[in-house]
Amino acid sequence: MNLALKYPLFNTKIKKQKNQTFIFDEVRRKWLLLTPEEWVRQHLIHYLIQQKKYPVSLISIEKEIFLNDLKKRYDVVIYNKRLKPVLVIECKAPYIELDTAVVQQALRYNLIIKANYLMISNGISDLTFNALNQQVSLPDYEDLNSL
Repeated sequence: MNLALKYPLFNTKIKKQKNQTFIFDEVRRKWLLLTPEEWVRQHLIHYLIQQKKYPVSLISIEKEIFLNDLKKRYDVVIYNKRLKPVLVIECKAPYIELDTAVVQQALRYNLIIKANYLMISNGISDLTFNALNQQVSLPDYEDLNSL
C-alpha cells in the first residue's frame, strides 16, 4: 500500500504472508493486516509520537467499549499523565469522506470516553474539535497533559 498521506513518512515494517500484507504496530508490538484504515492509523500514530511528542505509553489503540449495550471499538485514545482520556481519534480510509456521520460516530464514542478533544482523520485531511465542539488545531501533548 503506497497511498500518499498528509503525515510524514516513517520507517514502516511491512511483510507479506500468504498473499496478505501486514504492518508492524510499534505501540501494540504486533503485526496487523494492512488495510487502508490501518495505513492511516499507523501514519497518524507516528506523527503524534514524533511530531506532537505524545508518549507511547499513554496511547490506547482499538479497545472495546460498550455504548447502549452495543460493543464498539474506538481507534485511538490519548491519555494525560493522570490517565484521564484527553483525545479520541477516529481514523478512516483515505477514500472515506469526513462527513457528519464520521463526526457523529466519534461523538458517540466520546459519550463514554469523555475526552476534551475529538479528532477524525482519513490521512488526507483531518478535523479536531475541542469540548465546545469548536474546530481547533491538534494540540501538542504538553498542552493536552495540562487538562
